[in-house]
Amino acid sequence: MGKKEKGNDGGTKKTREERQQELEQRKQELKRSRAELNARMKELLSEEIAALTKREKTRGAEILGVFAEHNFYANGFTPEELRTTLEDLGPTYVKIGQIMSSRVDLLPQSYCDELQKLRSNVKPLDAEVARAVIEQEIFSEFRDKPLGSASIGQAHYAVMKDGTRVVTKVQRPLIADMMRKDFVLLKKMAGLVNMAGEESEGSDTVDLVSVIEELEKVTDEELDFRIEAENTKFFKENCIEDEEKISCPDVIDELTTERIFTMTFVDGYSISKKEKLQADGVDPVELGHVLIDNYVHQILDVGVFHADPHQGNIMVSSGKPYWIDFGMVGRITDADITLLQNLILSLLSGDLDGMVNAIMSMGAASPQTDRNKLLEDLDIFLDRYINVTSVDELDMSVLLDEVMNLASTHHISLPGKYMMLVRSIGTIEGVIEELCPELNLFEVVSSRLADRMKQNLDIENELASIGKDVLEASKKTAKIPVLASDALNSFVRGRSKLNLELTGYEDLVEQARVTIRDLVLALFACILFFGSSLLATADIQPKTPNGLPLIAAVGLVFSVSLGIYVVRKMSKKK
Repeated sequence: MGKKEKGNDGGTKKTREERQQELEQRKQELKRSRAELNARMKELLSEEIAALTKREKTRGAEILGVFAEHNFYANGFTPEELRTTLEDLGPTYVKIGQIMSSRVDLLPQSYCDELQKLRSNVKPLDAEVARAVIEQEIFSEFRDKPLGSASIGQAHYAVMKDGTRVVTKVQRPLIADMMRKDFVLLKKMAGLVNMAGEESEGSDTVDLVSVIEELEKVTDEELDFRIEAENTKFFKENCIEDEEKISCPDVIDELTTERIFTMTFVDGYSISKKEKLQADGVDPVELGHVLIDNYVHQILDVGVFHADPHQGNIMVSSGKPYWIDFGMVGRITDADITLLQNLILSLLSGDLDGMVNAIMSMGAASPQTDRNKLLEDLDIFLDRYINVTSVDELDMSVLLDEVMNLASTHHISLPGKYMMLVRSIGTIEGVIEELCPELNLFEVVSSRLADRMKQNLDIENELASIGKDVLEASKKTAKIPVLASDALNSFVRGRSKLNLELTGYEDLVEQARVTIRDLVLALFACILFFGSSLLATADIQPKTPNGLPLIAAVGLVFSVSLGIYVVRKMSKKK
């Protein structure tokens, strides 16, 4: 647990862990309800409801058809093909793509960059439907033209009766039910093929079901707008130290539900508009300092940070920056910060052992992890920065990204929160580089980490610990002659045993494991093909237009696709 600090009023400030527990408790206390449609909504959405009902029966075949149309079974997906395939599969998969765009631990950088495009160009919800949603929930008046559209909902400008200007996010009707049913189907399909997709020989197996369950959890939170509302309120209470310098919208609780989120309107423009900033007499460097100081405060002091701090989520109003859109926030504990602190300070001091210890403590090593090989690669990594004389020459996001890639290469599985933090740092660095290139996030962070280390250093305890270590070392040193004598006597009398560890067969064992797995998959494909062929002769509903039972058709397509996949994969190894 972190140390408690004294507040300005003489009270005690909450620790990082207490703040995070408070946010989690707020979310857990939210009760979910099923979206019920009134008569008007049913009338407006009659065609969509009928299409959705019909689609449920053939959704599995539809998904396989989209994959086949994009030629997945022939040569996999390029980054662009993955994006267009997700677009064709519908909102559930668009949202999955948006989430995956920030998960460089699961996808290569080129794929993440392409999936970023899924965050724009979403077709707006019909104004009459949006109005009906608002009227059904709370509001009666709003501006028809949306401020922006996304896969789950869109935002509208409105004015309350007391004159308060607000922004109301409206969830697309039917979207929650459709996405949850898609995830049920996805988990069933993943259970049949729970293996690594397009993995290279010797890599770790991917638990596809666990990945989908994690994506489902994130998506489910985004489907409840009260989660974003709680994130926003928590951020305002804990991450904004001085509202005269930086702020974020206020939540209008009485106009916020699961499917509507209302907050105060920020009358400003994106931080990317430098010409507008200059016209308003705003100093970009001063603005950048305020932004960096607050961002570092989020990570190092609060432990809850904005996970998507791109230019569109940072507004400027009356010369002051505002954070908006808290649909995705990251959490990081005090122990995590200590590990990152050790990693960065070891990197700056060239301490290879310190870096290895920090990386291996951050994640879970596998039997394939070789500490000595990791040490060698880190030595090569540090050599590239041997001529760097100042931290302002370093790019923090690039450095951390390279370290994370090294961990992945050496089969050290890092929690998603680190990847979310690295992506967030990279995004905010890009914003700062555009705004005021002379500022350096690494310099600020490393300085704050050094101060943090000094504050946490208890001189009295450290001296006592050092003294204890010296005493223990002295005792052990005194025993060395005795231990050596005993060892020699045991060896002479034949009581000593020599233990040998054979190494170098890891690749052979891994190759055998992969071959056996491929044979099992091939056998499964054959069984599924013959079983589906037998079902094709049965009179089972529903049927395809040519009279073939749908379950048999899906089984045949899946078994043939799986067979082609296994044959291609095994042929590549020859």
